Amino acid sequence: MMAPLERPLVDAAFLSDPYPTYRALRETGPLHWSEEFFGGAWLLTRHADIEAVLRDPRYSAQRTGGWLNDLEAERGELTRFQRLFSRALLFLDAPEHGRVRGLMQAAFRPEAVARLRPRIEQIADTLLDAIDPAEPFDVIAQLARPLPVRVIALLLGIDPSESAELMRWSDDLAAFIGAPQPTQTLALRAQASVLALTDYFQQHLHRSHDAHPDALMTVLRQARERGALKDDAELLAQCAMLLFAGHETTRNLLGNGLYALLTHPEQWQCLLDDPDRASGAVRELLRYDSPVQYSGRRVATALTLHGQHLARGDLVLLLIGSANRDPARHARPEQLDILRPDPGALAFGSGAHACLGAALTRVEAEVVLRHLLARWPRMRVAQATPRWMANPAYRGLQSLMLQAH
Repeated sequence: MMAPLERPLVDAAFLSDPYPTYRALRETGPLHWSEEFFGGAWLLTRHADIEAVLRDPRYSAQRTGGWLNDLEAERGELTRFQRLFSRALLFLDAPEHGRVRGLMQAAFRPEAVARLRPRIEQIADTLLDAIDPAEPFDVIAQLARPLPVRVIALLLGIDPSESAELMRWSDDLAAFIGAPQPTQTLALRAQASVLALTDYFQQHLHRSHDAHPDALMTVLRQARERGALKDDAELLAQCAMLLFAGHETTRNLLGNGLYALLTHPEQWQCLLDDPDRASGAVRELLRYDSPVQYSGRRVATALTLHGQHLARGDLVLLLIGSANRDPARHARPEQLDILRPDPGALAFGSGAHACLGAALTRVEAEVVLRHLLARWPRMRVAQATPRWMANPAYRGLQSLMLQAH
């Protein structure tokens, strides 16, 4: 086997700025072995390889057992978590993946997202109206965290006023999934939150949804009634994972993106000069500092990659953050350029598992940018050093203090 990396990747410097490490890995080679992740994993660093693996059925998305098996063997307390966790769309292979994704797809088509846009505008206005522009404010706590949860609640057809508890449950799941070596404590906390989420959705599932006939939860309930979903557990797993995925990705995009723009004032000015550039800016922000830094696959059948034997069951981590800065794909990859021609980055994945809610996330970010440009064009960062979360998979800011004027 290839020699392991000589030093840990995930330290304070990496969490603050992982991109120098990615650059060093890419320049050293396309494939590395690290024992720092889940007891051992192959790390892929380059765009072409990562996109190919995302589209290759020899690599399986069914990887939840690798997180939980060792912990389960210790105390046997995570059975319910594993049963629900493994049934979420994110961790399904064909044909089950296609069956479940097809039931959810309509809610995320462009025309469906366009219908949601006026409500997203209202949510953004409500949150921004609550901010006192005369004082520094934490844009993460007051905008980036609550907005995506309220939007997902709207999509599902549940009460967005209950978002505080939903955010906490989502945070617990993100802390577990994003940990390189998850502990029993993290797993048990994530299990408690997943079970609380599914109990919450179960209560809504059997209420009348006549007022929300197009809500995704209504669509999924109808699919369950006609047998297209196997049981309530399969339905509830999709709701829980949708809330988590939609919240984490959008929150981090908003925080990372605003920080990037405001610390590159020429880019903020470029947007001010023409707010219609917001859509292209969102695509570039996703590439420049991706909310999801890596994803994982299990080798489904033994194979050789870059001359290295990969055994069935080996974990392969796809370093999306590295791929999005690969100079073989993107010219001047370290430079933020909202006018960059878009060759296609991997922030939302690729292939069958490409992010279902990508269009919705982009619209949320575009709405926020346009509203901030209109309200507070002279907005600036009001703290010397941002606070990054200690999560290498889901890169985001704990807080970001801004000054509106």
